[in-house]
Amino acid sequence: MFSCYLRITRADDPYEKLHFLLLEEDSSIKVKRDKNYDLIKPIILDPHFYVPEIRASIMNRLIAEQGSTKQTFYRLLRRYWQRGQTPNALLPDYMNSGGKGKKRAAKDKKLGRPRKYMPGIGVAIDAHIEKLFRIAIDRYLLTDEKNSFPYAHRKFKSLYETYYPETPESEIPTNWQMLHFFKREYSQIEKIQKRSSKIEYNKDIQPLNGTANSHVLGPGSRFEIDATIADIYLVSDSDRKNIVGRPIVYIVIDVFSRMIAGLYVGFENPSYAAAMQALAMAMTDKVKYCKQYGIDIEESDWPVIGLADVILADRGELLGHQIESLERNFSVRIENTPPYRGDAKGIVERCFRTIQADFKPFAPGVVTVNTVKRRGGKDYRLDAALTIHEFTEIILASVLYHNRFCTLEKYDRSIDMPADLPMTPLSLWNWGLQHRTGRLRVVSEDALRVSLFPRTKGTLSELGLCTFGIYYTSQEMVKQGWLHRGKEVSRPESFEVAYDPAVADVIYLFPRKNSAEYWLCGLTERSREFRGCSFWDVWQTTAKQKTAMAESRLVSDQKRRELENFIESKIKLAQSQSAETDGLSNAERISAIRNNRQEAKKQERQRTTHISKPNTKMEPAEVIPLTKQPDDYSYTTKSTTLPRSLT
Repeated sequence: MFSCYLRITRADDPYEKLHFLLLEEDSSIKVKRDKNYDLIKPIILDPHFYVPEIRASIMNRLIAEQGSTKQTFYRLLRRYWQRGQTPNALLPDYMNSGGKGKKRAAKDKKLGRPRKYMPGIGVAIDAHIEKLFRIAIDRYLLTDEKNSFPYAHRKFKSLYETYYPETPESEIPTNWQMLHFFKREYSQIEKIQKRSSKIEYNKDIQPLNGTANSHVLGPGSRFEIDATIADIYLVSDSDRKNIVGRPIVYIVIDVFSRMIAGLYVGFENPSYAAAMQALAMAMTDKVKYCKQYGIDIEESDWPVIGLADVILADRGELLGHQIESLERNFSVRIENTPPYRGDAKGIVERCFRTIQADFKPFAPGVVTVNTVKRRGGKDYRLDAALTIHEFTEIILASVLYHNRFCTLEKYDRSIDMPADLPMTPLSLWNWGLQHRTGRLRVVSEDALRVSLFPRTKGTLSELGLCTFGIYYTSQEMVKQGWLHRGKEVSRPESFEVAYDPAVADVIYLFPRKNSAEYWLCGLTERSREFRGCSFWDVWQTTAKQKTAMAESRLVSDQKRRELENFIESKIKLAQSQSAETDGLSNAERISAIRNNRQEAKKQERQRTTHISKPNTKMEPAEVIPLTKQPDDYSYTTKSTTLPRSLT
């Protein structure tokens, strides 16, 4: 004997959403709902409506009074009782009407209203025409070239005429028919993705799935660093008449508090050397730096001192082996954003616009939107008046204002932040130090800078440690005996060295691998020409020297060939003119060398000691008087009148 069991489970009410609908006043569906409810209201409000005889008598009376039908009453009552016994249960099912988004089959006549003004009757859209629609849309509309829809439709017409030649223009599918197909077959996401490049979509269009604060624990958890070219032209510090161009601004910002931790303002192109200076400032005391520009602050005004846990940068400055020493020695993790993804570090990207907005309305030489000089207008570059020192003071003042007083209106608060906490970077920083991650790790400033300095390889010889073509030495190298000369001297071939690009006078030698110990090395006398220079000057000077050396080597090679050709020709000529031996043996010729030498010496002396005899005849020279003298020097007897000058 078999037994059958039925399991009953609770199902969701399919008409539950009808209870929460809010209808607009005087709308058609609300009017119909109220009309239907008023029609069956006497039946559902009767306490004995479940008795068939009573329900039938009430229905017959209503039919006689209102003129409705029994079928209408039963249809409305069934809907009312099945859909939750609420007035909204009597709403018409307009959502099932029209078939929005569904494809309709066309036979011989086109769908839609007939034409009123355009000639012709139109064409029905079949599968082949839809295929041509899709080809034209995919090829000319859904691309990152952002062509217009009428342009894609014109291209469709040309494609259509290749399949249906000699078709009248009025019988080609219209722009509206193609647009209807486009709206029906393509989703909004597909349209957006295909009409924008992958880079643009990922950076500016795709939805945001989180915030920057969701990945940080507190102050110093993550620093973002980036560079931009400031929108202003500057003049030279030494001569204000010289325009030097637009400066580079590096900013290091703390993600949690939005505190600007460090900056660099200068003319060095975005590179590791410039990023190093910004990072060094971000992790060290700011009081000394501000004093250089005449700004006195307390440590509490800019309390960012110490190492961050993570540094986020572009795939450029901090992507390489040079930053590995900071990771290895101080356990700082370096992260790099994907290519063309500036939105991955949106905090520092937005900070650039905020800082530049402080000086743009007032500063001269600001880059305008229209870079083409209008007729009669003035080139904005000629308005440049600020020097790099003055511009740095402005940027520094803006940074101090941002850190201390800027209100972060769109900051996404955490659940544990008090409601009365001021939304300023300094307040968020101080609150985070007390309630989140604690203080940052503080290290020696010298050790930090050496770890941040770029690294290179130096070769060791008896002349010293050679780096970039210049030589260095140190007391430790001399004590090790590495600079002594001789075959028995043994020395390492190369070392890893760190250098400050701004100072070429010293470098830092690491005698042991995987160690933070370093030796300070100074320039030798052999490279004294580079004292007081930067490594940028060294690279520029050595490049010019190598260019000049290469040019002189070309001339030397050419003249060397001419010399060799001259020597060879003379030798060939001498060999061709050599005299006969006159029957002398080799021994006789060799024994005559001494006498031949004496004879040659005698002839040489006669040529070199010949002196011409001097001329011994002396003739008197002609005397030329300075003034003209009279021919007669005798005294006259007549009285004469002396000139007034002699009286």
